[in-house]
Amino acid sequence: MGAIAQREIGALVFRPLEIDTWQEHVIYMHPDCPVCRSEGFSAQARVRVQIGDRSLIATLTLVGAPLLSMGEASLSVSAARSLAARAGDIVRVTHAPALESVRALRAKIYGCHLDSNQLDAIVADIGAGRYADVHIAAFLTACADGRTSLRETIDLTRAMVRSGQRLAWGRDVVADKHCVGGLPGNRTTPVVVAIAAAAGLIVPKTSSRAITSPAGTADTMETLTRVTLDAAELRRVVEQVGAALVWGGGLSLSPADDVLIRVERALDIDSDAQLVASILSKKIAAGSTHVLIDVPVGETVKIRADSELERLQLAMGKVADAFGLKIRVLRTDGSQPVGKGVGPALEALDVLAVLQCLPTAPPDLRDRSLLLAGELLDFCGAVPAGQGRLLAERLLDTGAAWSRFQAICEAQGGLRMPGQAVFRRDLVATRGGIVTAIDNRHIARAAKLAGAPRRQVAGLAMHVRVGDAVAAGEPLFTLHAQASGELEYAFSYALVHVPFVIE
Repeated sequence: MGAIAQREIGALVFRPLEIDTWQEHVIYMHPDCPVCRSEGFSAQARVRVQIGDRSLIATLTLVGAPLLSMGEASLSVSAARSLAARAGDIVRVTHAPALESVRALRAKIYGCHLDSNQLDAIVADIGAGRYADVHIAAFLTACADGRTSLRETIDLTRAMVRSGQRLAWGRDVVADKHCVGGLPGNRTTPVVVAIAAAAGLIVPKTSSRAITSPAGTADTMETLTRVTLDAAELRRVVEQVGAALVWGGGLSLSPADDVLIRVERALDIDSDAQLVASILSKKIAAGSTHVLIDVPVGETVKIRADSELERLQLAMGKVADAFGLKIRVLRTDGSQPVGKGVGPALEALDVLAVLQCLPTAPPDLRDRSLLLAGELLDFCGAVPAGQGRLLAERLLDTGAAWSRFQAICEAQGGLRMPGQAVFRRDLVATRGGIVTAIDNRHIARAAKLAGAPRRQVAGLAMHVRVGDAVAAGEPLFTLHAQASGELEYAFSYALVHVPFVIE
């Protein structure tokens, strides 16, 4: 009788299959189930899924026996988590509502400029999970390569801020620092935040996970402490120790941006307009007032020429002005990787070495961190003009920054040491000479193929820098992997795409 009642109301019984599709919501149903027949569902249909009073939009995948019977449905891990699904729950599936914003998306694909209402609708649907990945990919592609105007970029930023909550700190100066990315190993943010907080600045630092790189700040910090905090926990940490280093995706600050980043990662793209809107929407939503933007410039990073930097700086300045946000863009050297480690755990070890002033600390990471920290202290008025670098050095060398970093980690859940990879293999020089160039893209790609950032301990450890003399057979870098197959995959890539030019 119970099964008949379920069929009459178009409901199915939830069966966990633990299929991980990352953050994409998917529902699995038998192709001959009564719901598919009565509703006319086919594979890849967008449907509304409801369990109790919770609902979401998911993509349908058809799965036959023995995984599912005709009276059962399953959900991807992310969808099951969002719906708090338990085995035996009643699942109701209906057609998803028509998305009016898709008309605006099609217009953008054909080169039309979108107004604020159209962008609001698109971003709202993305943030609510109503768009399939194919729609999101189409939107990102349509906005790439200079096809988004300044007006659209401002409206896109505003729409992304509106899509989530917005924090306020009641302070005239709330500091932040961000890097546009593209430079392996450039993990200066934890050091800069620790120094700035030790100097008395308020720094509620929210960071993204890696988009096109082997590690983001959130990925690296996650090897050291808990980074998934809600807004109340973030406020507690900042009020307690003056700063935080957390993953922005756990805070519902510009949630549409987190969805866009997931698809950008798969596409391996990061367009100018989306880059500006992504960075500044998070800073505005987090309540920042002063943001230092680190822009590495080099032949093999994201920003490859000063002309590109000028275009990005102009766009960022105009968008920031529209929201009353103060920013300072700093051009930095992007000619080669920073530090020794590339990958979450390896970069975390570099950060700890710099903060503890160990002899093994990479000099370039220390110097770069002090440069940025000094600029941030000057920019925020924490010191007399031009004195920021001196104060930053003093706070680092006396251990004040290290003490503050430990306090931040303890407030977020405790400080732990990063793990180590099981498998390692050296890439060695085939000839002797001087290293004259290092390709950042090939370094990043090799680290990603080794498993980073998905596997925290994966990546590579650099042994040489531009200008170093090497002998034939000397290690250039050591790959770190948690699976032998990934190690071989990354090594094979590095043999074909050698990142080092040796003259």
